[in-house]
Amino acid sequence: MQHRILVIDDNQDVVKALKLLFLLNDIDCDGATSPEQGLEMLKTSSYDLVIQDMNFSLDTTSGVEGKALYQDIRQLNSDLPIILLTAWGNLEMAVELIKDGAADYLEKPWREEKLLASVNQLMEMYRLEKAQFKQQKQSLARTTKLADKFDLAGLVYADPAMLSLLEVATQVAHSDAPILITGPNGAGKEKIAEVIVANSPYKEAPFIKVNAGALPADLIEAELFGVVSGAYTGATKSRIGRFEAADGGTLFLDEIGNLPLSGQQKLLRVLQTGEFEPVGSSQTKKVKVRVISATNAELSKAILQGQFREDLYYRLNMIELSLPSLTERPEDIIPLAEHFIGEGKQLSSGAIHTLKRYNWPGNVRELQNVIGRAKLLAQGNIIEPSDLGINIKQSSSAATSEFSAQDIRAALSSHDGNVTHAAKSLGLSRQAMYRRMDKFGIER
Repeated sequence: MQHRILVIDDNQDVVKALKLLFLLNDIDCDGATSPEQGLEMLKTSSYDLVIQDMNFSLDTTSGVEGKALYQDIRQLNSDLPIILLTAWGNLEMAVELIKDGAADYLEKPWREEKLLASVNQLMEMYRLEKAQFKQQKQSLARTTKLADKFDLAGLVYADPAMLSLLEVATQVAHSDAPILITGPNGAGKEKIAEVIVANSPYKEAPFIKVNAGALPADLIEAELFGVVSGAYTGATKSRIGRFEAADGGTLFLDEIGNLPLSGQQKLLRVLQTGEFEPVGSSQTKKVKVRVISATNAELSKAILQGQFREDLYYRLNMIELSLPSLTERPEDIIPLAEHFIGEGKQLSSGAIHTLKRYNWPGNVRELQNVIGRAKLLAQGNIIEPSDLGINIKQSSSAATSEFSAQDIRAALSSHDGNVTHAAKSLGLSRQAMYRRMDKFGIER
């Protein structure tokens, strides 16, 4: 799709020069020679970027007219990128507008290569932001519909991948079908199980959770099915097992992939028939239990290696929900972090960027621990990158999340041009900050 620019400058020669420059670079460009004409064109046509002068009256150098035009454009479109053309006399006004959200400023006479680089970068960013906004609007409508219709058990999320998973989870929640939730450790598999139960016919019935992988091999049968007094040394009194405790409700078997083969065989029978005998008893008991299981293991691989029963896998896996890692649902990172922070503190822009760049091998659980530590270490109400205590590795996922020219300028503006303080707020060294300033042509 061809980009489209509007140039607003009272100097006809400037308009003609810029239109020719962009024409030679396959960019559609229109021109206006007054603020009034420019605003009218913005009302009737769609543009990806505006380049505007700062003065329109003869012998005027204050930049006040440019500021008024900038604000009028913002009233029409709050997101449209605006590049300011400035002369030495109104540079201070341009810097003020950069703080207010202008995309860039260029001094007259401009350098063509620098102008083209800035224009191409800004228009591509604007195109992506518009597409992202459309997608976010659609996701918001789906999210609102989901929240209105279902109980999400306090789950915090924003990523489309998580939305898609929740739509399936709430859809199958009403059935009795066994559900297998797969995903890495710490990603929130138990929380998904809670959402399923909250929207099932069993939401008021018992909901029993057990870490199947943590059960000692010699006690698995007693834990799951109960034991009668005197069944073995140490069994001084009878007690019911997890299946009986969950009768009429839901049993959540976490880390099912770590269950020993002996335990898998006993589990298969009760899933098939609903029947079992407590340890030390010949009396058969029957229960009705909806089973939700979870694992971080690749069960298909475990089956090939003889470590997991194939018949049990198909019994547990009538419906599989695959929970993405936190890195695979990046839009969840900041909402979750802010949820863990609660009231009283907030993240700096640098801390937000650091959280987004990190790989999160420990997923949501690690994020919760990082935020808990940061809340204790933060000197004031603002959590800085240094408070997070995480080491950003130069991975492919980190490399795709780089600072833009606007990020750098915003940090410098908020710290009155102090490079050291601006760099710290972004989680950068001063040398790294200088490299980015040079990359974007930002004066030191």
